[in-house]
Amino acid sequence: MTPRRVLALFLCLVALAPLVLSEFYVTLLNYIGLSALVALGLVLLTGVGGLTSFGQAAFVGLGAYTSAYLATVFALSPWLTLAAGMVVTAVVALLLGWMTLRLSGHYLPLGTIAWGISLYFLFGNLEFLGGHTGLGGIPVVSLLGFELKDGRDFYFLIWVVLLGAVWLTQNLLDSREGRAIRALKGGVLMAEAMGVDTARSKIVIFLIAALFASVSGWLYVHLQRFVNPTPFGLHIGIEYLFMAVVGGAASVWGAVVGAGVITVLKQWLQDLLPQLFGASGNFEVIVFGVLMVVVLQRAREGLWPMLSQWMPVHSSRRQVPIADFLNKQCSFGGSELILEVRDVTKRFGGLMANNQMSLSVRAGEVMALIGPNGAGKSTMFNCISGVDGPTSGDVFFRGVSIVGLDARRIARRGMSRTFQHVRLLPAMTVIENVAIGAHLRGHRGITASMLHLERAEENSLLAEAARQVERVGLKDFMFEAAGSLALGQQRLLEVARALASNPCLLLLDEPAAGLRYLEKQALAELLRRLRDDGMAILLVEHDMDFVMGLADRVVVMEFGEKIAEGLPEEVQRNPAVLQAYLGGVA
Repeated sequence: MTPRRVLALFLCLVALAPLVLSEFYVTLLNYIGLSALVALGLVLLTGVGGLTSFGQAAFVGLGAYTSAYLATVFALSPWLTLAAGMVVTAVVALLLGWMTLRLSGHYLPLGTIAWGISLYFLFGNLEFLGGHTGLGGIPVVSLLGFELKDGRDFYFLIWVVLLGAVWLTQNLLDSREGRAIRALKGGVLMAEAMGVDTARSKIVIFLIAALFASVSGWLYVHLQRFVNPTPFGLHIGIEYLFMAVVGGAASVWGAVVGAGVITVLKQWLQDLLPQLFGASGNFEVIVFGVLMVVVLQRAREGLWPMLSQWMPVHSSRRQVPIADFLNKQCSFGGSELILEVRDVTKRFGGLMANNQMSLSVRAGEVMALIGPNGAGKSTMFNCISGVDGPTSGDVFFRGVSIVGLDARRIARRGMSRTFQHVRLLPAMTVIENVAIGAHLRGHRGITASMLHLERAEENSLLAEAARQVERVGLKDFMFEAAGSLALGQQRLLEVARALASNPCLLLLDEPAAGLRYLEKQALAELLRRLRDDGMAILLVEHDMDFVMGLADRVVVMEFGEKIAEGLPEEVQRNPAVLQAYLGGVA
């Protein structure tokens, strides 16, 4: 059965459910929908973006309490209170995100626990919100003149909102902005080098997850028509995270699966376990703890990826879109001085990695930077590309100093690079990885992506990525996971990703490492064509045959210093170079 038919069947079951099920199961489905909406935000935030949050229940509470207070005290329409709740949540989320998302490692989840607990106690200690007693008398929601007074009436509103959020999230992840978000989990350094504003992407997904939770709170409070702090505690926040993990933390539909499994299982266990043990208590928490350990050991990707294996991949996923060529970022001409490095020194504490290094690269030239292991070549690359700024000295790119600029801003000026240690997103396809390199050549934002209004631009970006994939000889692997490629092919993929940005200056850090002989010959031919087109290329490589047959000029480093510079044949005869490589003159 195709994915479209599975989706159509699911939508039919959702539409028919309230017509054939009892009140109890309709209520259960309502709570599944409410929980899935929060878990969907966690899929985006934690599963895709790699930012763990235990505080989403607090955002549910913000939406619920804002609506409850405004609707009861000021008699505002529930639809107006929905907008107000989202505004309040957005402001609080931006403030908390600005503080929290600067943290990393275990400090980030600890930070979310801290503000989650704080907001929970805030709800319970403010008298105008009813304290721990809560607020009642919340008005019903009216839709097209029809009052949604009970769970059966409210059912369709909950599920329409949830399915709309699923659609928006899926659209986002299948876009240019979505690739930037997916790069947050394990690829921040690479993404910044490709021009992605990773700090902005983190704030965006934090805000979207908070807004989804806020809408869930609004639905909850007008379904219950009563609110107190109990549903917004830290333990509920952990439960939402549990739903996302069990369903599939990186899968949009995993939020629905996880919410369904946990909600139904919780209800069954609450009824069954007290009878088995002959006493009342929260025994289901123990079972959930054991279940979490089992899931993490046996199905780390969650239930949805296991279920989706039974559905074939839709054919459109393996088709390259036909689109016009993108506008070029850089135009090449003459022998313009593209890069000039002047007396750059880089220290790491007491270690001198680069000392008074100077070099230059012109348009239409391949400059090779060679030297023994540990000579400081990759450090030089990092100083040039903005990954690590120099301690002293200056770097000019197209006549303008770029010292002090971060990698993202330098990339925007027309510089692109590969890495000594391959930096890819292994779960994404080859074409998607390369499309990250074209990120700067698009401009449509989050709203357009979520509403599917950026298709023309997206098709152009993917078509450009496909051209670069074919250019480096990986056409047959276009739709394979990047992590499944051999090391040499992954290096070629990095070259294609760098070329997708249409750079003026291409920095290649050991691009031939791991390539077979014919692959090296093809790469060399590609670089010669790029040089003939006017591109400036700065190359770090250990394969001397590859370097000497390709480079126009060579700079040799040893112990962080330049010991020789000149034509390839001159450098090969230089006594200092022979000493560095061979330990003496033969």
